[in-house]
Amino acid sequence: MLDIRIERTNRPKELPGEDNPLVFGKIFTDHMFIMDYKDGKGWYDARIIPYQPISLEPSAMVFHYAQEMFEGLKAYKAKDGRILLFRPDMNAKRTNRTCKRLCMPEIPEDDFVQAIKELVNIDKAWIPTREGTSLYIRPFMIATSPFLGVRPSLTYMFMIILSPVGPYYPEGLNPVKIWIEDEYVRAVKGGIGEAKAGGNYVASLKAQVKAHEEGYSQVLWLDGVHRKYIEEVGAMNIFFKINGVVVTPELNGSILPGVTRDSVIRLCNEWGIKVEERKVSIDEISDAHKNGTLEEVFGTGTAAVISPVGHLRWEDDVMQIKDGGIGELSQRLYDNLTGIQLGEIPDIYNWTVEVR
Repeated sequence: MLDIRIERTNRPKELPGEDNPLVFGKIFTDHMFIMDYKDGKGWYDARIIPYQPISLEPSAMVFHYAQEMFEGLKAYKAKDGRILLFRPDMNAKRTNRTCKRLCMPEIPEDDFVQAIKELVNIDKAWIPTREGTSLYIRPFMIATSPFLGVRPSLTYMFMIILSPVGPYYPEGLNPVKIWIEDEYVRAVKGGIGEAKAGGNYVASLKAQVKAHEEGYSQVLWLDGVHRKYIEEVGAMNIFFKINGVVVTPELNGSILPGVTRDSVIRLCNEWGIKVEERKVSIDEISDAHKNGTLEEVFGTGTAAVISPVGHLRWEDDVMQIKDGGIGELSQRLYDNLTGIQLGEIPDIYNWTVEVR
């Protein structure tokens, strides 16, 4: 168990008004968590301090060799006043898988969850309660050794910051338009595609800018070898409902193992809906659209939860999914997941963790 030193701010910020729209990731709370690591010593000096800039050497290895990782999860305030986290143990496990891949020190899972709970509890007044809002939690780790040379760092900082947020996409639960990228690739098997690392996201920016210029919200990536197998969207995993069967790309080493993805598969299995995790080609999706068996497309992720897809663009072909609206399964998944997250539906899976 961590011994966390707490220094509360003496200059609290003004809380955002309940009537003001919350743009995702622009407002940050009063406090942050920091813990340091040194090779041979391990993790030490766990502390919660006022939110503030951090000071690093210009030669810190994170700037030059991109040794860093991050996670994302949310805290919700239930109507009965309880504060709930959604499956933080999975984020802790994924953190350590990422750290192993990037030669960074692992964090004991209990310590990871404890740090989040204590920080959220201190800044619980920042948890918004309007529909579609939550407190976004961003744990991250950076390499801090002042050294120019390609090797793992000897020192690290692990931090957690909090941000009250509204919907990730401006469309909210309304269907989004997705651009299927055919020029650039995001990751390949054997690389770091399955890690939660910034390098995966900067690799996606070029195509994302192109997609935005064409009026599309996000990019759907194809595999980097054959350029025909669907992998994931920039900020979420992807699912297709084809002739009554839910299909999603199998985890192959270049796809992020999403927490919401896992939850959706669990729910579908419980409901008796067949789920197939396998290779999915863009040709299969195009054919299903043409023959009328492509019933729904939706993305899953912590930020958006469930994001229905109304249009897919592949080269010059624009595929409208059914009537372009929200599918029945997408709505049911969203209602059940958010219901569990907000404590409005019994959590028979023990997915929520209460912050006390």
